[in-house]
Amino acid sequence: MKFKNIITLITIISFHINSFSQDLTFEEYNPKSTLVVPGKIIKRAKFPFIDVHGHQYRMATQDLEPVISAMDTLNLQTMVNLSGRSGEDLIKALENANTYYPGRFVLFCNISFEGAGAEGWIEKTVAQLEADVKAGAVGLKVYKSLGLRNKDFEGNRLAIDDSRLDPIWAKCGELGIPVLIHSADPKSFWDDFDGDNERWLELKTRPRRKRGPNNPAPWEQIIAEQHNMFKRHKNTTFINAHMGWYANNLGKLGKLLDEMPNMNVGIGAIIAELGRQPRFAKAFFEKYQDRILFGKDSWKPEEFPTYFRVLESDDEYFPYHKKYHAFWPMYGLDLSDEVLKKVYYKNALRIVPGIDKTKFPK
Repeated sequence: MKFKNIITLITIISFHINSFSQDLTFEEYNPKSTLVVPGKIIKRAKFPFIDVHGHQYRMATQDLEPVISAMDTLNLQTMVNLSGRSGEDLIKALENANTYYPGRFVLFCNISFEGAGAEGWIEKTVAQLEADVKAGAVGLKVYKSLGLRNKDFEGNRLAIDDSRLDPIWAKCGELGIPVLIHSADPKSFWDDFDGDNERWLELKTRPRRKRGPNNPAPWEQIIAEQHNMFKRHKNTTFINAHMGWYANNLGKLGKLLDEMPNMNVGIGAIIAELGRQPRFAKAFFEKYQDRILFGKDSWKPEEFPTYFRVLESDDEYFPYHKKYHAFWPMYGLDLSDEVLKKVYYKNALRIVPGIDKTKFPK
């Protein structure tokens, strides 16, 4: 009798296990590939590189030694900290970085666009920008809040190409500093939340990222505002963060680069797009090799090897580091040394002032 009970219990457990294995959700289904192909993880970049899209939000007070240790492991020679802030915060961050680790960081300053258009606002803002550059800032970082959340003094959405902001972009050109700007988010955040949306898993796990078609404006309108601003300020150099959200349409991005010679692009947070189109992406990098800069965005040293492997290797079918960004495998672009050098450091040395050129190969 006991033996029969045990058999029955095993049968029931087996049934439930089998039922569970056949009823996995998309989030749970993440099979290990059985494909055996040559290739290896690249933990250190082939050449010393400049990360033009770094964030160290507490640089004014933080101990930078752990950051430097990780940078050395990666072969990251110079980080551009886009979160330099302004005024006294910027000065303290510069003092901390330059006192303990001279030459390893350069800082961009930031602007608060809230209340633009109020009497005296633009004069005060431009004066602060000049003061920040005089203090040591080597560029201006513009967050995506411009175009999405910032409002003018009357409470209206502040468009990126609002003419009241023109003196800021013109002053950057006059000072010879680049503007690195992040506008909008991936277009999928504005699209229908259904089975056709490639960002479905990200939107399911992070629902606050989903936007309505006009929240706060259509994606196409926000991106067009950015491009209008670029075209209006031909003497100012712009670095379009995240490849302007056109890494999934490199043909379109190429046309935009042709139209706007003052626009460059950073590859932060879009390596998954490049890694699924290795031949087309390689041809793009070869054609626009003088306009592409390395950037990572979030400071997670363990994620850099994915970037190195996509850019440097000819490996096939290797995993990305975040399933909710990309549920597809990566392929290497196998870029030439000359193109790699431009992406890793030469283009940044030309565009971003204040970086020690002696730390990089010719």
